[in-house]
Amino acid sequence: MRKYDRTGITQRHQYPQQLNGWAVDALDGYRVAIAGQKHCESIVVTASVDNISFRSPIRLGDVVTLRARATRAFNSSVEIRIDVDAENIPEGRKIESNSAYFTFVAVDKHGHPVEVPEIVPETPEEVELYNGALRRRQLRLILSGRMKPAEATELKSIFTIKE
Repeated sequence: MRKYDRTGITQRHQYPQQLNGWAVDALDGYRVAIAGQKHCESIVVTASVDNISFRSPIRLGDVVTLRARATRAFNSSVEIRIDVDAENIPEGRKIESNSAYFTFVAVDKHGHPVEVPEIVPETPEEVELYNGALRRRQLRLILSGRMKPAEATELKSIFTIKE
């Protein structure tokens, strides 16, 4: 499983105690798409963003690291997990601040979907993320109306689904 890191330092902000909006901005757009493009070896477009979790605030002056990894590939799409860490070097404080899941679709130069390389998980953590990606995908498809709950084989063990 490929992993990609990017580090930056937070700058001035009108609310110096809470910079999680900065993290959302950092997650948006090209920063996350780079991980998708590297895995797919093609241009990618955002298909969905879900489950942005805020655990701890990012403070002014914190060094922020974004870690991205492809968790699973599906035909022409890939799920990318982003973890955001914030570190206050003088205080010796490092926290896991945020995480999110993005889905990208690989496209050719005409904007048509193309097949993406398979992902083979190697570690127990990668296997857990890989298996969870199918459940998250099925939930996204149900919520978007593109899958019926009864068809979600991976979610049946979590929910009671009446057929």
